[in-house]
Amino acid sequence: MSAEKILGEWKKGMYKPLYWLEGEESYFIDKVVNFAEHNILNESEAGFNLTVFYGKDADWAAVINACRRYPMFAEKQVVILKEAQQMRDIEKLEPYVENPLSSTIFVVSYKEKKIDGRTKMAKLLKEKAVLLPTKKMYENQLPEWTKDLVESKGFTITQKALRLVVDHIGNDLSRIDNEIEKISVNLGKRKNITEEDIEEYIGISKEFNVFELQSAIASRDLEKAICIIQYFGANPKAAPIQLILPSLYGFFSKVFMIHGVGTKDEKTISQATGINAYFIKDYMKAVQTYNYAGVEKILLLLHEYNLKSVGVNSVGNSDAILLKEMVVKIIA
Repeated sequence: MSAEKILGEWKKGMYKPLYWLEGEESYFIDKVVNFAEHNILNESEAGFNLTVFYGKDADWAAVINACRRYPMFAEKQVVILKEAQQMRDIEKLEPYVENPLSSTIFVVSYKEKKIDGRTKMAKLLKEKAVLLPTKKMYENQLPEWTKDLVESKGFTITQKALRLVVDHIGNDLSRIDNEIEKISVNLGKRKNITEEDIEEYIGISKEFNVFELQSAIASRDLEKAICIIQYFGANPKAAPIQLILPSLYGFFSKVFMIHGVGTKDEKTISQATGINAYFIKDYMKAVQTYNYAGVEKILLLLHEYNLKSVGVNSVGNSDAILLKEMVVKIIA
């Protein structure tokens, strides 16, 4: 079951006795746990009927005893076990998992991994619990997810602003949510998030960022590329070379893949390469500028300068000098 479905049922007052939230993406797990802790019970009910354990310090017997208590002055009680992956003897919860109390809502947060599917515990959970498996979101899923997040808050976002957020933050969903929330609070009556808002409230320059450098290289605009690199040289924290080179490599790797697809149909290319349809035109611009051999040369240069950035065959050169040298070779 998804986090959205669990929360949707809870908002309607529909509860099951046991929820097991596991996997690599803590954003969805935290969202469900936070709702369970602060929204299922009202303030007066929570005083008697909310119990929170932390796996590292939790004793399995105490957790079971809490779950087997009956609620006081309320229909339900909530027991939350956070960081359950750190709990010793977690398998000793099996007797309760096998026969949970219907008046208890037991929510378990098991982060960073999944429980071993071969164990008796895993088989019991599959039978008795509502399971929320999570995994890190793929890069090509981020634009759609971020756009949906913005719209769920009652706002819209320009394509360039969306690209800035996704490219700069990556798949840190919690940070994306926090940054969008910060912007929305500051917009006043406006409902559309622009690249100017991203620059003002998140601190990502709308003119001098990895996306703009990528775009300049894709269109062979050497003057603009050098201008951006000079900005990076004067503002090292804006885009360190360790961020720039992998981003460029990822971009041109996909351009290389597009050449291999052998069609100009954007829908076919998106399906074949996994490139999000929102940004396919950015890649097509580079396809038109650089042929197959040209992109292969770019990838080799990126690999070479990645080595130079860590001191292989290059001593004493600043990041800006390395980037300028590389970009001149690419565009020339």
